[in-house]
Amino acid sequence: MTTSTAARVARADVGLRSARGPVLLAVMLSTGLVAIDATILATAVPAVVRDLGGLTQFPWLFSIYVLAQAVSVPVYGKIADLYGRKTVMLVGIGLFVVGSLLCGAAWSMGSLIAFRALQGLGAGAIQPIGMTIVGDIYSVAERATVQGYIASVWAVASLVGPTLGGVFSEALTWRWIFFVNLPLGLAAAWMLWRRFSETPRPAAARPRIDYAGTVLLLLGTVALLVALLEGGVLWGWASPVSIGLFVGSVVLLVAFVVVERRAAEPVLPLWVFRHRVVGGAMLVSLVVGVMLLGLTSYVPLYAQGVLGTGAIVAGFALAAMTIGWPISASASGRLYLRLGFRSTMLIGSVLAVIGSGILLLVRPSSSVWLLAGACLVLGLGFGFVASPSLVAAQSAVAWNERGVATGASIFARSVGSAVGVAAFGAVANTVVHDRLGRTPDNLESLPSGVLGPALQAVFLVAAVVSVTMLLASFVMPRTVHEVGAGGAAAGS
Repeated sequence: MTTSTAARVARADVGLRSARGPVLLAVMLSTGLVAIDATILATAVPAVVRDLGGLTQFPWLFSIYVLAQAVSVPVYGKIADLYGRKTVMLVGIGLFVVGSLLCGAAWSMGSLIAFRALQGLGAGAIQPIGMTIVGDIYSVAERATVQGYIASVWAVASLVGPTLGGVFSEALTWRWIFFVNLPLGLAAAWMLWRRFSETPRPAAARPRIDYAGTVLLLLGTVALLVALLEGGVLWGWASPVSIGLFVGSVVLLVAFVVVERRAAEPVLPLWVFRHRVVGGAMLVSLVVGVMLLGLTSYVPLYAQGVLGTGAIVAGFALAAMTIGWPISASASGRLYLRLGFRSTMLIGSVLAVIGSGILLLVRPSSSVWLLAGACLVLGLGFGFVASPSLVAAQSAVAWNERGVATGASIFARSVGSAVGVAAFGAVANTVVHDRLGRTPDNLESLPSGVLGPALQAVFLVAAVVSVTMLLASFVMPRTVHEVGAGGAAAGS
């Protein structure tokens, strides 16, 4: 079946009241755990530091979570293809809930960071396997409607998360930021356990797990992401630590490729890079990741440090991006059914280029509304690119390859996020160093006359990256054929 000939689907056939509704609700609740966690902690950091101390360590609350999530995604995807989605999803929810409980009971910044890693390992299963389940139980045409439900979770979380974080930290205690995950996670697990059934590969047909490839991928990815996330922050880019991490990651990942060529069931099969649809989805996901986390880090800083707004207004400016994404993701289904995946992604890429262009117009004298408008257009563009590319990747492979395809796309976005933070940080620090003759400990303390040009250079790089997203979208074939259980599809 091609996307251009897919039949229209009634919302009542795939909604929460349909036969598959409880499973969809379980996926939505699970996704809500990850979505709220992405925004709820940032507003409570001052309260956490006040209670536990560890001001210099608190950035690791975010880095360790992203790191654990990123490195585990491809492993979970492969295990789900071997042993089924249900078990992996339940394990992910369990890890996230236990991690949340321990985070709420943390007695020091070090223990909180360790328990955030456990949360990240849970999130590494929830997001890709939840989307894989959606790919299993809904056709391409049905997913065009289902995307609206999943996107609504992210839209609500982008608004509710920061508010809940502020309320819990001021009116109650920051620990409720983590305790609130317990009822959500338990409800999702119970519903998934009761209502979702599947027929995974028979035990006799399951080959041995690729332990060597798994270890090499994990170690190589950890070394690479730590080098990107902390290079220029905890140590210099040219320091022995950075050089050692980059060289070590290259050696480990080359060894990983060698092992995967010989493995009977590789944890991240090399065919994903050769498959035009899956490879195209990974490429655009990588670029989206570069722009997304990079801009998320610097847009609020520009609003506060250059435009002179407060933290709340700066947060709303960024929220325009997180609101735009789910809006376009919901609408993208109707577009790719009518126009195809590549055309929809090209529309999103053009919007991202326009949004980046608007961002270049922002000056110290500009209104914060112009900054928010640029973020809204960027978010709309990301939604029209990210969601269709993932659905295309899932549709172009068989059931026993769908977990790997989904995991590979989300893994690429995670790596892109780390690259974006590192690249944009290097650009900002270079401009600041040229103006001051030194690199400051943090950008927040800089005068607006120095900070403004540095962040405008970041926005210029983002505009260049948005053009690469447009070019990357052409990798996706014009037509993507949906595959059943029989094998992989070819694009044309």
